[in-house]
Amino acid sequence: MALSDFVAAVVAVLRRRPSDLLPLYLLGIAIPAIVRAVPFLALGVAYLQLAATGRLETIHTHLADIESPPDPNAEPEAFEAWASGLEPILDQLVTPPLLALAGVSVVVSVLLFAVLSATVAAGQLSACYGRLRGTRGLHTGIDGAFRFWLRFLGLFILELVCWAVILGTVGIATALFAGGISFAAGSGAVAIPVVLLGAFVAFLGLLVVRALFALAPVAIVVDDAGVFASLRNVLGFVRSQPVEAAFYYVIAIGVLVGLSTVTGLFSLVDVVTVGSLLSALVVMPALDLLKTAIYCGYRGRLRPPEPPTRSLRDGVRAGLRRGWQELIAFVRAHPGTHVFAAGLGLFGFWMGWIAADPFVGTFEASIAARLEGEFPPTMAANLFGNNWLVALTTAYAGAAFAIPAVVSLLFNGVSLGVFARFEVDPLELAAFVLPHGILEIPAILIAGALGISVGVTAWRTWQGRVERPELADALERAFWVLVGVGILLAVAAVLEGFVSPYYYRLFL
Repeated sequence: MALSDFVAAVVAVLRRRPSDLLPLYLLGIAIPAIVRAVPFLALGVAYLQLAATGRLETIHTHLADIESPPDPNAEPEAFEAWASGLEPILDQLVTPPLLALAGVSVVVSVLLFAVLSATVAAGQLSACYGRLRGTRGLHTGIDGAFRFWLRFLGLFILELVCWAVILGTVGIATALFAGGISFAAGSGAVAIPVVLLGAFVAFLGLLVVRALFALAPVAIVVDDAGVFASLRNVLGFVRSQPVEAAFYYVIAIGVLVGLSTVTGLFSLVDVVTVGSLLSALVVMPALDLLKTAIYCGYRGRLRPPEPPTRSLRDGVRAGLRRGWQELIAFVRAHPGTHVFAAGLGLFGFWMGWIAADPFVGTFEASIAARLEGEFPPTMAANLFGNNWLVALTTAYAGAAFAIPAVVSLLFNGVSLGVFARFEVDPLELAAFVLPHGILEIPAILIAGALGISVGVTAWRTWQGRVERPELADALERAFWVLVGVGILLAVAAVLEGFVSPYYYRLFL
């Protein structure tokens, strides 16, 4: 097949039915939100333990006597004296039960992250394979996640072992050789070329390993191969189809360099979420589709959907229209879930307000100070990216049986409660939040309710009460609802960037 056929297959899949593939990539960026639930729950347990043992009251007593911290640059000695006043508080926190709880939290978080990453990656490539074979992507992806996750985890671990062996072997050999030359010559300068050569050899070794392991997951899915068999199959593919393999590697490197460049340019103006959104919605799906299409072509199994019949602009318009319709339909169909989500948010706000009360006077926040120097277009773009990313991760993290969505709603509520309690001028804060808050807050609550709804479906699927296609329907429906949420957040971001910082000053 011509190389252009593979590119055409990628474009056809992404434009024909993006909602049948992208949810699994959004689930990928939601993994940190799922893992975050572990330390959040650990903090809750620690809080209860401190309260039960009376240590919390002791901490409150010490905090009441602490004043606001001085500037460490202007008054270093005063800052050191202030910091020494925190030692009694640390003594209450650094206890064997709390240290053990922290250790368990770290271990569980690492293991959960590894397992979820392998499971989601298996689902993503399985969905790509399904779409390139003309079947439903999300259904195939869910089946593949259950079937291949352990092999993907084994592949990830094997790659880490290979990296460690290469770095260790080359590092030891370089150190011994460079040390011998330096000792013989009586100068350390002569060892510099040896160190540089060793670094170059290690880089080449790591590059070869990454190149092979980049395609091995595709071989697991397409060939139903094991960990070591997938590596053998990839070596056979590279030997028989060097042009196609080189084409993928060049495209992948170029795209990743371009993504890094775009992300870096946007970060210069403090818009930091562009990279995450582009990676999840465009870059990673396109690269996974490309390597899967090339390998499917090698195996003679490529049957992509027909090219799209409408223009990109018409497709975007239709997608926005459907997103808005799905948003309205979801809100109408799940009023109880939205009431529950709002209750969680209010409960979290109350918790944050109560928790921050002992620190009032020690710490202060000012909305006027935070708005100083903000540039409206940059502020609006950054707010939209941040808030939509929060909505996406909250909704899809809910696939872990709704727990992360509940944690996210509580966490956001606690954060708002803390900031509101520390605000030096609450009326000023309320006036600032009002114009955009009437859209932004409901949008985040809808995302939380969506995560709970997806989690309930995932739990019922796990129990065998519904079939996997129903879970695929829930994930696809969530995608379109989140498009509607994005519309709300875009309008809210414009208001927050261009209206909220200015209008309220006229009335205060």
